[in-house]
Amino acid sequence: MLRENHKIIVQFQRAADLLITAACFVMAYFIKRNILPTKLAGLTTNPNYYIVLLAIIIIWYISFNWFGIYRSFREHPFSWFFVNIVKACLAGLLVLNICLFMFHIRDMSRLLLGIFFVLNVSCLVAFKWGVMMVLQRIRAHGFNTRNVLIVGTRVRAESLIKSIDEDKEGGYHILGCFDTDPSKVGTAVINGYKVLGTMDMLRAYLEENVVDELIFAMPLRKIEDADKYIVMAESMGVRVRIIPDWQLHYLAYAPDVASIRISEFSGVQTLTLQSTPLNEGMLMIKAILDYGLAFIFVLVFLPVFILISLAILIVSPGPVLYRQERLGRNGRRFNVLKFRTMVMDADKRLDELRDMNEADGPAFKIKNDPRIIPWVGTFLRKVSLDELPQLFNVLKGDMSLVGPRPPIPGEVDEYEIWQRRRLSMKPGLTCFWQIAPRRNELSFDEWMKLDLEYIDKWSLQLDFLLLLKTAGAVLTGSGR
Repeated sequence: MLRENHKIIVQFQRAADLLITAACFVMAYFIKRNILPTKLAGLTTNPNYYIVLLAIIIIWYISFNWFGIYRSFREHPFSWFFVNIVKACLAGLLVLNICLFMFHIRDMSRLLLGIFFVLNVSCLVAFKWGVMMVLQRIRAHGFNTRNVLIVGTRVRAESLIKSIDEDKEGGYHILGCFDTDPSKVGTAVINGYKVLGTMDMLRAYLEENVVDELIFAMPLRKIEDADKYIVMAESMGVRVRIIPDWQLHYLAYAPDVASIRISEFSGVQTLTLQSTPLNEGMLMIKAILDYGLAFIFVLVFLPVFILISLAILIVSPGPVLYRQERLGRNGRRFNVLKFRTMVMDADKRLDELRDMNEADGPAFKIKNDPRIIPWVGTFLRKVSLDELPQLFNVLKGDMSLVGPRPPIPGEVDEYEIWQRRRLSMKPGLTCFWQIAPRRNELSFDEWMKLDLEYIDKWSLQLDFLLLLKTAGAVLTGSGR
């Protein structure tokens, strides 16, 4: 359950930091009023300390985000977080004093604010250290990891591998290396990691394995058509890192959809290209809403679950649920759950029906599929209620409420490079395709472009809009 839960962890930190800040102000208030020596103790009845506390929560929330104290522990040492916590609290204190001055609040105790600042920094640093230690322990045991593939085999790559191996708590798992020299394939680089292939084999490897990040640890000028491989990874939604030799002018490359930033990776400064949404704060809220709303929906639709299960058992004896292997984020495999709407041997009969396929591309759809259970199966597909059990996939963390539909592995094998980028976000129960007019008449490329449009335009508002429109599509029975 810890895999893919970074967003939830950070959102928890946001809430905890504000609670800690509020508690520190309350503690400072009681220390100043009741614990300090008589000459220093006591407080005036003005100002309204509840209003001051509210102002602190708002200002500190903005300041914490401004100074980026919620960035990944993988990419920064703890000293970086310590410095930025101090900066955030100092900035918050400065803004608070400006607000007090502007609103002519002159009775605020400076000693109270000083005590609050010391408590606030101390408690936040202790809490951040605790979270970091817990995450390091979790990652050291193989959870919440990210798979990385390294391009390069020499000094720069060896140095990177050593750095990653020494930082086991960082949560990175090295798959191996790629190189331009065919004679090195199969040879060891360092620490037991081997050269898995040459650059012309990179595409096949990315398509067949779960790779979260691709790291170029050799001079780009030594890689023929290096921009081709960067574009390929970008198109697939794989994060690209480049350990630069600051000779990027060798690349005639401008990102199509990826954003570029300088970030630290296991103690090494890298140039990072990312083609998925960067707004981690909103993505954290999305993850929390997924779990919360999925739990509520399961409770609300429990009677519907029971009625559908009974209807399937009456019409077609056998399992109520159908499990099928699908691909999630970056190709992670999981079993998607659906109400069974087809006869028991539906998968075995697929080959004999392939000539009737009405969809282009790797997808398979026919208007009157003879494998569908009469009445019940047709109705469930018409109103898309066969997808309801996927709420449990959301609770498990494999899926989101809104996102590109999870594809079958066999379909993905036939994807073009640009189509694989739809795997760069966690799959969902609904997306643009589900609410599109005459969705079953859309070509496969149009379907893929709708999913990529969702990734590029993603926002919480868009998710809520899609959920509302999906409810409308269910009521009008536009499925098939």
